[in-house]
Amino acid sequence: MGRGFRKRKRRSHKFVYGGAPLQNLLKSRMSPSQSAQVASLFRYPVKGLTPEPLRRVALGVGETLPADRRYAIENGPSGFDPADPKWMSKAYFLMLMRDEWLAALRTHFDDASNVLTISHNGAIAAHGDLETAEGRAAIERFFATSYATAIKGPPKVLSGHGHSFSDVARKVVSIINLGSLAAIENMIGLPVDPLRFRANLYVSGWPPWHEFELLDRTIAIGDARLRVVKRIVRCAAVNVDPETAARDLNIPQALMRRLGHADCGVYAEVIAGGAIGIGDAIVAEEPELV
Repeated sequence: MGRGFRKRKRRSHKFVYGGAPLQNLLKSRMSPSQSAQVASLFRYPVKGLTPEPLRRVALGVGETLPADRRYAIENGPSGFDPADPKWMSKAYFLMLMRDEWLAALRTHFDDASNVLTISHNGAIAAHGDLETAEGRAAIERFFATSYATAIKGPPKVLSGHGHSFSDVARKVVSIINLGSLAAIENMIGLPVDPLRFRANLYVSGWPPWHEFELLDRTIAIGDARLRVVKRIVRCAAVNVDPETAARDLNIPQALMRRLGHADCGVYAEVIAGGAIGIGDAIVAEEPELV
């Protein structure tokens, strides 16, 4: 499946827009946010594995993108209870912060069949229905045999009744401002693949770091409304090149050195549902005057 971003030779972000136009741009106390648009949309059905681009998606109140981080692969016994799922640190699961070799895999999840297909070096290495014991076992065998020296214990495919294996203990949509990404490229003097940041929603049209000004404010995309709730502190996962699986940059260190923090991007909660798509305009609620 395509990545959703065009290959970039220079430090610019170019996208093909195809979403429906936003209706009623000037609804009460909503104003254009720097002529912002949805540049790309992604979901990550299995934590740590390949992002899957979307053209359009329906957002539900209090939910992630459909199937986002629906599954995780346990890296040795964690104590996770599928019958009573609770948030756990990503350290218990396979994840790019530690396991950069995951980026060399290419995976696809099929919603209709619940089948995960894993390819490596251009060939299918494993596939299985993640909702059956047999299918989960096929995926677990692949990791157990192919990466025995890289994992801490028996791998196990986990899911739990609508649970999302997010890095934070709430169901959120992660947002990256491509203007901030361009600022990072200028800091380090190198191109930075947006997919290093594993966001759900990439925004074009905001100036660098504008996303931080939206904290505790509401943004509108079509009929959907999202409340920005938290800045994202970046971990070492962003140092991994999603194409080569090489750990070849130190972005958090560069941010800390230049800005005094390691933040890039924000989390938002869906407070009103609706469909969103590539090219849709983004408008932000005006802050209250005090």
